[in-house]
Order: sequence, then structure tokens, then C-alpha cells
Amino acid sequence: MVMGMLKAGGLELLTDGARTPDEDNPKGYYELERVKNLDKTEDTSWLADAGGKGLKVISFLLQFLPDHHHYKIIFVRRSLPEVLASQQKMLERRGTEEETVDDKEMTRLFTDHLETVAAHLNAQQNCDVLYIQHRETLNVPERVARQVNDFLGGRLNVEAMTEVVDQGLYRNRT
Repeated sequence: MVMGMLKAGGLELLTDGARTPDEDNPKGYYELERVKNLDKTEDTSWLADAGGKGLKVISFLLQFLPDHHHYKIIFVRRSLPEVLASQQKMLERRGTEEETVDDKEMTRLFTDHLETVAAHLNAQQNCDVLYIQHRETLNVPERVARQVNDFLGGRLNVEAMTEVVDQGLYRNRT
């Protein structure tokens, strides 16, 4: 949702279209496959082309961003029960059988992970971070769009960003 907002607002995104829209994410994923290898390769020279552009990076991989670039990170926080419900429904739709950890333990693991990531980002002098809430983005998209626009320098189209938010895709609520 946020990547779609950034695109609508006029920010160029680095994506490759390798992961196409599907039932779980009908508006697309806005991903770049190379990002998934940040923890497996030392060749991050391609990041030089990312300056001033939007790039989706999952929280686990943020620690592998090289420190010779400056990053403006928009970190979306979502209710952990909603994250777990969303992941479970995605696995069910795909028919994926995986060993599951109970929700209480998974919540503890996610909470610990998010605290570790926040501490890491806080310690990085080359990272500016804006934390936004998923639910707030859905409920008051104009407010969040303005915050994001201000954070990124004030050049985005806030109205277009706001129009991207689709309440109909908010299916896994707590």
C-alpha cells in the first residue's frame, strides 16, 4: 500500500515486476528481487542507482544495507495479530504446509525482532526513519501521506497518494 502511495505521489520506484499481483496482493508487490540477497552478497553496487528512489526492503534485511549510503526509511508498523492472520491466509491460499509456531510464540519472536531492528536503525547515523501505522494509513490516509511527503522533502502529490489507499483490501483485521 505504501509503495503504491509513493508511486502515485510521483516517487520513482526500483522494482522489477518479478512478483506479479495475485489474490493476496492484487495491486502488486513493488519489489526488486536483488533486495532479497542483501544478506547473501557483498555486491551492493546496484544500490548506487537507488538514490532518490523508493525501494522496498523487509525489516530483517535492513541490517544489511551498506553504511556508505544515506537512507530515508518509512517503516510500516502493523498489529502483530493482523500480520499473523495475513501470513496464515497467504499460506493457506498457496497450499503451503509449514510447521507452525503458535501465535503467542510468533508474537514474541516478532516483537523481539522489531525491537532489535528499531535499536539497529536508531544507532545508524546514515538512516532517517519515519514510523507509520498501517491502520492509521487506512483510516486517515491524507494525514499519513502528508507525514510521508514532509519526511521525503515535500515534493510528492499528497492527493494522489491518498487516493491509492483501498479500505477493501484491509481484510485481516483484529
